[in-house]
Amino acid sequence: MRDDKHGPALILTSDDLVRDNLARALHGLGHEALVASSVSDAAEILERTPVRFSVLQANPEGDDLPALLARLRGSGGDPGPVVLVSDETSVDQRLPAEAGAVTVIRSSTDWAEVESAVRAVTGLPTSGARHREDVAAAAGPWPEVGLWTSPRMQDVWEMIQQAARVDVPVLIGGETGTGKDLAARAIHYLSSRRNGPFVKINCAAVPRELLETELFGDEREPFTLAHRVRMGKLETANHGTIFLDEIGDLHPALQAKLLHVLQDGMSSRVGGRSTVEVDVRALAATKRDLERTVAEQGFREDLYYRLNVIQIVMPPLRERLDEVPNLARYFAQRYSRAFNREGFTLGSSAIERLTRYRYPGNVRELENVVKRMIALDDPDLSRTPFGSSGAEPGGGDAAPAGPAPGATVSLKDVARSAARAAEREAIAHVLAQTGWNRVRSAKLLKISYRALLYKIKETGLDRASQSPDGNAAPR
Repeated sequence: MRDDKHGPALILTSDDLVRDNLARALHGLGHEALVASSVSDAAEILERTPVRFSVLQANPEGDDLPALLARLRGSGGDPGPVVLVSDETSVDQRLPAEAGAVTVIRSSTDWAEVESAVRAVTGLPTSGARHREDVAAAAGPWPEVGLWTSPRMQDVWEMIQQAARVDVPVLIGGETGTGKDLAARAIHYLSSRRNGPFVKINCAAVPRELLETELFGDEREPFTLAHRVRMGKLETANHGTIFLDEIGDLHPALQAKLLHVLQDGMSSRVGGRSTVEVDVRALAATKRDLERTVAEQGFREDLYYRLNVIQIVMPPLRERLDEVPNLARYFAQRYSRAFNREGFTLGSSAIERLTRYRYPGNVRELENVVKRMIALDDPDLSRTPFGSSGAEPGGGDAAPAGPAPGATVSLKDVARSAARAAEREAIAHVLAQTGWNRVRSAKLLKISYRALLYKIKETGLDRASQSPDGNAAPR
């Protein structure tokens, strides 16, 4: 066995999701990951390459751990200290004495648990800034990043890493639920400001009268005449990152004030007589087309260019459906534990149906569908409300059925049917974007509020007006 504490490590698992999570975590801790999906593959690796330690999930051949270790050691190699990934609650007491396993972890997606186990088997200190930085650089604290396997998302990940290396503003675009918040946190976590605060404010969720105070702070004297100072989010984020979510909804008067802060690094509290120096990096996100909004004079052009030094666009889930199986399994693993439904596993038919759907609510919608499946104990997706009308996946995205053989075909009827389907899809898409805010949706669709209510009812969307968490959509 190698003496160096950062030698290669063997990973034995037949689960692709567990393999990818562990490989990224081990790489972040400085270990080369040698992956095997069968005992024979693992034996071949051990025979030709000494490893520092091994991480085993479950034996694909069905042996218990002592028998598995005996087979590995009998191959002429040494698996070294063992980290076992297991959900069994009784495994802790019997393994150390019976099989020589050093530690047991419950999840391959808990980066802190993986790091702690690796440090235990390698004898490294249990804390240290350098190794925490290594883990951050490799994977970050969000396992979802490890599931970005499509070419589109690999490009996004590359952009995130590049943006993290330079201390400039970043504008993150994309539909609701695509992971803009996740991208912003990853940029901060991978940047030189990672040890500073990460402060988020949603510009659309706070009324304009309160948003100025939230952003810039307050220094007015209340009725007691006692001088009071309240720091704003910009001051709180000093030497760190301010994440301005839904920046496209920021009031024009506050846009001007924010521009001044980003240009000069000086902020003034509401009612204040002096300015405060702030050193922040601005990350902004929006689902709007800001360039178009600027052209329509709905957003300041100078602030747009100040924020848009680097632009990252999060693609919708329907353009990367090959990631759905792993994302769904990850959410199932995560929430089955949180909901005390250990052992819940998605059925193959459910995975197939989930992969065919187009997700107007993107990753957030998929996450909530899996939550509902666990809550209803429905691994086959047979009873869980799903799709735009709670029916088969595809909802309004499904193509209309063709005419029966020998039937008369009216091109006018076909065109009318296609137009209705396209109209329904457009309305459903905008409603999902706005969180079923009908006033905003009507404005985006450029129709009257009453016309929108009529079309929602006409197209059957009123029967689907349940938000992804199962609660009635806001009216």
